[in-house]
Amino acid sequence: MQTAGLFISFEGIDGAGKSTHITGLAEAFRAQGRAVVLTREPGGTALAEKLRDLVLNDAMDPLCEALLMFAARRDHLQQVIEPALARGEVVLCDRFTDATFAYQGAGRGFDLAVLRQLEQWVQASTEPGARLRQPDLTVWFDLPPAVAAQRLAGARLPDRFESQPQAFFERVAAGYGARMQQDPGRFARVPSDRPMEQVWLAVRQAFEQRGWLGAEVTK
Repeated sequence: MQTAGLFISFEGIDGAGKSTHITGLAEAFRAQGRAVVLTREPGGTALAEKLRDLVLNDAMDPLCEALLMFAARRDHLQQVIEPALARGEVVLCDRFTDATFAYQGAGRGFDLAVLRQLEQWVQASTEPGARLRQPDLTVWFDLPPAVAAQRLAGARLPDRFESQPQAFFERVAAGYGARMQQDPGRFARVPSDRPMEQVWLAVRQAFEQRGWLGAEVTK
């Protein structure tokens, strides 16, 4: 009997520690014999990576930005995410639609009703009666924007999003909170202004509690 696929998204502003813990979680699943796909949004396919470069670096209005995000997402779903889930694999995705609602919606102030319509179109299943494709679990690394700014100071040349003022990221954080309130069972909120070991423990426990990982063996 084939093991069911798992779709996990990781959300949070830059500096929250997503990348470190995605790698750790991939290793944990592989240690239990699961095939793992590591991917990201925008991106994940050749087309979506081209769109990512445009979104992160070229000036555009919020509607154009949102349309490109969802165009990249559609290709990503069709070419990577859905096939991997059909094979029973674990898909670990650095950001998904919650990021669009947080950044373009709350951050940019774009019309949430338009984003919800795009979400319905892009994430609709091809199977009759199937629900909208959403992650099985979204791990939200909740970090105060002021702390994120300190962590990222001088780390690299900021892109069009990273160069936004702190007030923008305050709105983004509030946008993530609003998405969690709308679908609390899908979210695991992880406070990320703690030592890395404590953050990892919280991440690991979220998966152990759902029966997706066995208890970690400590030496």
